[in-house]
This record gives sequence, C-alpha cells and structure tokens, in this order.
Amino acid sequence: MSTIFKKIIDKEIPANIMYEDDQCLAFHDVAPQAPTHVLVIPKKEIASLDEVADDDEALVGHMWMVIRNLAKELNLGDGYRVVVNCGRDGGQSVDHLHFHILGGRSLKWPPG
Repeated sequence: MSTIFKKIIDKEIPANIMYEDDQCLAFHDVAPQAPTHVLVIPKKEIASLDEVADDDEALVGHMWMVIRNLAKELNLGDGYRVVVNCGRDGGQSVDHLHFHILGGRSLKWPPG
C-alpha cells in the first residue's frame, strides 16, 4: 500500500512543492509546526532512518545539500532545525523517510 508521500511523488495527491529533482522532493507541510515547515523526502521508498542502506549514502548526502539550499532560499539565516523522526515512539507518522525543516521563529529546547 502506498504511503501519502509516495502518492505525492507520483502526483496522485497535490502538494505545495518547492523543490524536485530525480532523487528527492520538498514540499510545505499541510500541518505546519512553525512558520516555515518543509518536508524533504527521497523518491526512493525508504521506510525510516533505520532502513537507510549503506548504498543510500549518496542519496542521503544529496538530501542534506538540498536541505541546506532550501534553508537559504527560505531565508532561515537566523536559524532552523532539521528533524528526522524514527519509529512510532520517535514521532514518525508516515512510513517513508522524511526530513522536517522548521524555522521562522525561535525554536525551544528540549523539543517534545
């Protein structure tokens, strides 16, 4: 069964996409937790951070460069947070690896 993220990748569900290439996709979260809340997902179906394989190293490195570039494009020069939830207890609600870019306000610590 396809996840909501796979359906967004396949253009079966609309999303406010701000970046796309052959490896990943970035779009605005529909339930933002900060003034800026963008999700970056790989097009390859990887269920979670625990499922990243050794041969995914280039893909994950590429995604970090995309995150850095998006943060600049989003004018998050005062700071931002990148969050990866892993597993149910870690707050992961969609079984597809995704990175949250959160910013646009002062973020508190500790989170959650």
